[in-house]
Amino acid sequence: MSKVKILDCTLRDGGYINGWDFGERTIKKVISKLAKAKIDIIECGFLEERDFDSNKALYNSVERIRDYIEPKSENVMYVGMIAQPYISIDKISPCDGTSIDGIRVTFHENEIEEAFIYGKQLMDRGYQVFIQPVGTTSYSDSALLDLIEKVNALKPYAFYLVDTLGIMYKNDLLRMFHLLDNNLDSGVSVGFHSHNNLQLSFSNAQEILSLHTKRNIIIDASVMGMGRGAGNLCTELITHYINENINEKYDTIPLLEIVDEHLLAIFNENNWGYSIPYYLAAVNGCHPNYTSNLINKQTISVKSINAILRQIPRRNRDIYDKELIEQLYIDYQSHYVNDIEELMVIGELVRNRKILVIAPGKSIELQREEIQDFIMINNPIVFSVNFVPDTFTTDTVFISNQKRFNLLSDGYDGQFENTAFITTSNIKAANGFTSIVVNYTDLLVDNPIISDNAGLLLLNLLHRVSAKEVYVAGFDGFSIDKANNYFSNELNNNTELNELIKKNEAMSQFLSFLDKKMSIHFITSTVYNEMHKDVITN
Repeated sequence: MSKVKILDCTLRDGGYINGWDFGERTIKKVISKLAKAKIDIIECGFLEERDFDSNKALYNSVERIRDYIEPKSENVMYVGMIAQPYISIDKISPCDGTSIDGIRVTFHENEIEEAFIYGKQLMDRGYQVFIQPVGTTSYSDSALLDLIEKVNALKPYAFYLVDTLGIMYKNDLLRMFHLLDNNLDSGVSVGFHSHNNLQLSFSNAQEILSLHTKRNIIIDASVMGMGRGAGNLCTELITHYINENINEKYDTIPLLEIVDEHLLAIFNENNWGYSIPYYLAAVNGCHPNYTSNLINKQTISVKSINAILRQIPRRNRDIYDKELIEQLYIDYQSHYVNDIEELMVIGELVRNRKILVIAPGKSIELQREEIQDFIMINNPIVFSVNFVPDTFTTDTVFISNQKRFNLLSDGYDGQFENTAFITTSNIKAANGFTSIVVNYTDLLVDNPIISDNAGLLLLNLLHRVSAKEVYVAGFDGFSIDKANNYFSNELNNNTELNELIKKNEAMSQFLSFLDKKMSIHFITSTVYNEMHKDVITN
């Protein structure tokens, strides 16, 4: 009968959620409570070359970890992980029992030789070494057998089956496990690290626990499943299962205390867990960052996201390539049209008139009177962005977002007969819907974070037709309180908070750039305060 050990990776894998910025006190408390829960192996974080910050679970030497784990608990192994680029081996002091006991070495398939040389050097320094390939599921059987031969020659503490993409069903798991079990040196433990894209981490862990093998097994988990995207196997679930069905050896109460005292606050700001985007990543066998990139744009449907993911070449699916997904996105969106005549029509619409652009920010509701006063006094031509306001008469609706277009066109029955529509060429319009179509790629911003922000596309369009001055309302900027980002809750989205912050910074820079060519005046409150050359309060 195998001996099962649980390795908790909350501070390492969970750190992708918050940039490993748990705070010094929390790092110490989490390690202490994991030890009290009798977790067999505690992963303390990453070892890498960087300036040390005591609040982050990132360390530039094994000595730095010592302060977080003293006093060490008996029967607990403490480990760290080293990923490419590897920290210089000269900076890894020999294991003397006062700091971590083991080191996990992770690598991609093209980094095998370097990883094994590095692993041997760590073993020579006295560490228990875990050989942990990224995405074991992407290896062919022959490539995996070749890798096993290298493992057998090295004889590390453990070799891992890693479901990086979260795509393994029961049959996949059993096939790969038996391949390892039948060919791996009997003295090497087999580890299993899963991601929960298909909500199979817990059931797959139970499958491994039911196997009849003499080999020692290590199962990775994190408290509350904390981890990037769909997250990981929950430590509290698997330990309770083992207590109930195999051997009562863990104390789950300290794990629940970790959730209550430390992780809930993080979850409320940056949640993780099962979601449709990460499901799509799994079923398309691609890195979850591809999906999060597309979903954060909030411009295309789930169906379109799936179509783009299917276009990623097989060789590029395991490792995230930001430039590739940006290009595929633009290519998917791009439908070139010659819009010279359309631009002339739009130019005539705005000639010799003040221009007011109304975006769907919260301020159009809070500062409705200011907007109405501006319209009454100045009689501008009014453009709205991806929506039709209920409280203002709109001359022209600009639409560049397929999702928003679908919402509008679903109810289209001629009620907008006095309103002109301008759509970008990426929009697939329903039969009977007429609009002025302008070329999408000509309006894009040269920054992938905000490349197709609808408000910026419209400003670029107005600049193209030689507008010299534009007044803007509802262009509030993004707030970390998502409920304040739009006047209607129906427009709120699930964009990640760090992406919202990046968008604010990028948009501020672009507005500053554009303002030098075409004067931009805000008539409602905005986070882009540095852009306020004029605030009209008529």
